[in-house]
Amino acid sequence: MKTNGFIVAAALAALALSGCAQTESQQRAGTGALIGGAGGALVGQAIGRDTKSTVIGAASGALLGAVIGSSTAPKSRDDERMCRYRDYNSGRVFVAPCDDRYYNGQY
Repeated sequence: MKTNGFIVAAALAALALSGCAQTESQQRAGTGALIGGAGGALVGQAIGRDTKSTVIGAASGALLGAVIGSSTAPKSRDDERMCRYRDYNSGRVFVAPCDDRYYNGQY
């Protein structure tokens, strides 16, 4: 019973921390880790039918999911930094190449 509580607490902590991601690559890594961890836990339980197999499956699934998630993020053009901007009228957030003020430290 204590193990199930620990697994639930770890999943909730991972979910909360994935919301703190700043870049799209970090967001995708967090989402991939959550999905991979859940899938790995199911596979580990189906194969081993014990807690140890479930935890090993969840850990390996989370690691693999994070790697796949971060590798699927779109790359910026010509190694150019991308910045997040908010439209003052609509409040919409969009990503675009950083302007000269970013590189000159005038923000």
